[in-house]
Amino acid sequence: MASKAIALVFFCLCGLPSDVVIEVGDMTFHLHKFPLMSRSKKLHDLITNKESREASRRGRGAEEEEDAGEIREEELDVVLEEDEEADVHRIRLPEFPGGAEAFELAAKFCYGVKLDLTPATAAPLRCAAERLGMSDDHSEDNLVSRADRFISQTVLRNPRDAIRTLKSCEGLLPLADDLGLVSRCVDAVAAKAAASTPTALFGWPIADDDRAGDRQRRKTGAAAGATWFDDLAGLSLATFTRVIAAMKEHGVGPEVIEGALIAYAKRSIPGLSRTGRHVGGGGGGAVAPPSSDGEQKALLETVIANLPEETIKSSAHTGTAVGATTARVLFGLLRTANILHASEASRDMLERRIAARLPDAAVDDLLIPSYSYLVETLYDVDCVERIVRYFLEGRDVADEGNEEEGSEAETPGREASRRAMLAVGRLVDAYLGEIATDANLKPDKFCDLAWALPDGARVYDDGLYRAVDIYLKAHPGLSEEEKEKVSGVVDGRKLTLEACTHAAQNERLPLRTVVQVLFFEQLQLRRAIARTIMANEGGAAGSGEEGGESDGGGTWRVAARGNQMLRLDMDSMRNRVQELERECTSMRKAIDKMDRRGGAPVDRGAPSVPADGRWGAIVTKRFGCKFPAQVCQSQQRTVVARTRRPRIEQSP
Repeated sequence: MASKAIALVFFCLCGLPSDVVIEVGDMTFHLHKFPLMSRSKKLHDLITNKESREASRRGRGAEEEEDAGEIREEELDVVLEEDEEADVHRIRLPEFPGGAEAFELAAKFCYGVKLDLTPATAAPLRCAAERLGMSDDHSEDNLVSRADRFISQTVLRNPRDAIRTLKSCEGLLPLADDLGLVSRCVDAVAAKAAASTPTALFGWPIADDDRAGDRQRRKTGAAAGATWFDDLAGLSLATFTRVIAAMKEHGVGPEVIEGALIAYAKRSIPGLSRTGRHVGGGGGGAVAPPSSDGEQKALLETVIANLPEETIKSSAHTGTAVGATTARVLFGLLRTANILHASEASRDMLERRIAARLPDAAVDDLLIPSYSYLVETLYDVDCVERIVRYFLEGRDVADEGNEEEGSEAETPGREASRRAMLAVGRLVDAYLGEIATDANLKPDKFCDLAWALPDGARVYDDGLYRAVDIYLKAHPGLSEEEKEKVSGVVDGRKLTLEACTHAAQNERLPLRTVVQVLFFEQLQLRRAIARTIMANEGGAAGSGEEGGESDGGGTWRVAARGNQMLRLDMDSMRNRVQELERECTSMRKAIDKMDRRGGAPVDRGAPSVPADGRWGAIVTKRFGCKFPAQVCQSQQRTVVARTRRPRIEQSP
């Protein structure tokens, strides 16, 4: 066979010819029976039984000798064959725990070679010693007691070493589980996680103690910031699930459990981690990703099902993200769940968890591609709308909890909830601006998402107005009714003066919306003038009193000069208001006159009213109320200010 052709041979060079040949896998060991028999009870029994059988066979005839053949002991999984040479025992050990490497270390121990145990070799040697019967009952201070002592005193005291040993046990099942190695390592990791704070667990680098003299490597390992999460991510799914279950039993914080699950998902699912970095786990190298979509789907659903619900509740009550998990990673899990067609329950649970961290999300996170053939839009708008509604449900629960806690705790809770709501409002407005260019986005879907948030989610509607302007520009074929519906999501009373100025010159907006914007702009100017007058009068009075008492009029002169400058600014603002009032009055008269005439030609050579009802051009030509065309810059948050026109002298 090919395996025999490439078989390796191990010779024990001690000056004596070997009398025992042991085959473990593809490795052949030429050893001596007395060192092996002194430490291994199994090998001692095999060799002595074979010698006694050979002696008894020699006493029989040739006919019995032909039937002797080979001797097998199924209980020990070993095969003894008679070698062609005399006094040479050939033993095969199939499916030996730990393979040829573990048997080589055990054989060296039998020859008295100093054994250097490590977290990666402790479990294989313990299983090999169990299979070979190397206990203290057969020989004092044997390999079983050596391995158990090292595991108890070294491995289980260091969580990272325990994880490495746990990784090495995955190839030793079920023997390692029967010996209790897996459960002991799992309990050690869970107990250490329960005793550590979340901050220490996330960032505490645990130094390697494999080599006692390597202090410099421990320092560099501490600077690198290796965490438990990196080591846990190298375990198999079955072993990792046992560790998570043990953590829950030991009362480990939900943030720690969630962080470990997310780190495992990033490590195991291809494409989920943007960095693409795969660091080898403790003693086992890099974990191999699932090969099929079914395995990836099962892994993802297992991770989602084990996510603790306490993080959702705590996030809803505080209004901020809790734990080390970021919204970006959760959105990555949601995209992967959509690609793998995970169950509805898993996706719903993930959407609710994302909703609790929605204030920390970015616009790029919300741009979830639509993978369904039934959806025409480029991005999954329905999913984002569900997440927003889940966020509002969690906010209602948080508000009820703040009311029950009392007046002392009410103020911080409400303040956190208000900040979270404002952050989500800015996020949704920016998202609407990104998806507004989609030609397949219907006006109803755009308006539903804009109206999903309450009025308190936006201090100003400038971001929403920007999204509306982009949508109208990308959809020039909308009817007047649809334009008015889309423009109706913007509250003119919550626009800044810059946004009002831009909207008044925006030719894409319906005429009714422009008139409303002009009206609210006039109200804002009046209120600004009133506040300026009140502040000016109060400041002048206070400055006069202080100036008379302190420096004999010096401060009063400075205040008077400032008062004069403020009055000049007020006069300029008043002229602007009067100009807007005249324009609005002229537009109202023109519209009323056109309504009364019903589209008939105007006397004195005036042009006729177009049949399609476009009165804006006539109003512009008749009354000189020009609105130069301006383009809303979709990439910037600022708006374009209208150039200042010269003041029009008013006849008395």
